[in-house]
Amino acid sequence: MKIAILPGDGIGSEIVNEAVKVLKVLDLSFEMETAVVGGAAYEAAGHPLPETTLQLAKDADAILFGAVGDWKYDKLDRPLRPEQAILGLRKHLGLFANFRPAICYPELVGASSLKPELVAGLDILIIRELTGDIYFGQPRGRRVAVDGHFPGADEAFDTMRYSRPEIERIAHVAFQAARKRNKKVTSVDKANVLETFQFWKDVVTDVHAQYPDVELDHMYVDNAAMQLVKAPKKFDVVVTGNMFGDILSDEAAMLTGSIGMLPSASLDKSNKGLYEPSHGSAPDIAGKGVANPLATILSAAMMLKFSLNQAEAAARIEAAVGTVLAAGLRTPDIWSEGTQKVGTREMGDAVVAAITGKTIKG
Repeated sequence: MKIAILPGDGIGSEIVNEAVKVLKVLDLSFEMETAVVGGAAYEAAGHPLPETTLQLAKDADAILFGAVGDWKYDKLDRPLRPEQAILGLRKHLGLFANFRPAICYPELVGASSLKPELVAGLDILIIRELTGDIYFGQPRGRRVAVDGHFPGADEAFDTMRYSRPEIERIAHVAFQAARKRNKKVTSVDKANVLETFQFWKDVVTDVHAQYPDVELDHMYVDNAAMQLVKAPKKFDVVVTGNMFGDILSDEAAMLTGSIGMLPSASLDKSNKGLYEPSHGSAPDIAGKGVANPLATILSAAMMLKFSLNQAEAAARIEAAVGTVLAAGLRTPDIWSEGTQKVGTREMGDAVVAAITGKTIKG
């Protein structure tokens, strides 16, 4: 099993180090190779996704990814910005299905900004289409307007577009995932305004005919954003496009208390995947040893489950995270009165101790 390790920028190396530490105590045979990506790659090779990094990702069975981005790169031309690395990996590897589970651990109910009764037992799976929509649609750019409200003025434009095969394949992923859960899919669109999402709604409805055992409902994205806060437990599997999924998955993450707790997986048609925490590079806390590594550690568990066929090992990691939380250990983002505040390395050490049966120390 070959794993490409791409730490990236900011807190990326800190959190990935802890996930690698956890993987190494599982008594499994891994080949791990590390490469630069994002801003670190721009500094080293003049591009956020060097050819050597891309080739490593192609050759690997799975990719463990930290995070990319830093404010100091915001003035670079867009193709050279760190975020282009993750977009490039999705495109070149065909990673079209993003899984973001939003699970509220019992020990963290009080960390959510919502009332405990709204989030206790929360378990949502957001499935986001990852390679289409406005992020990749062409044409895009800047120009001088020739019509509209302000002819002759500078304007910028992007194109939202989806093809039937793109929508069909993500819909199949959602319905198949729902069959393993509570058999309910909510498809989120903006069909009342956007032609693209009227088409999305129509295609998802067509695919649903092949899954009569799964309930399907449709919801406009603005209402979905409201319902996630009002009654989040009414959702089971949510499927939506690239842009809406980007926004809603971060909203769902905060229902659980901290985005630092949420893993994600981006998969191709053969379940090869890139695994990363749902949060960003957080350059403001990089190097301080306070970042929460649990989302990355749980992403490693997803990697074992989905891409490496090691479900038992994945379950050991997930159980260890629960044990550590039950023991009262908390990084600053999830800390509350009466719990023990620990740093990045200490949290990783505690998960290792829980896996190996040793005493958990803060």
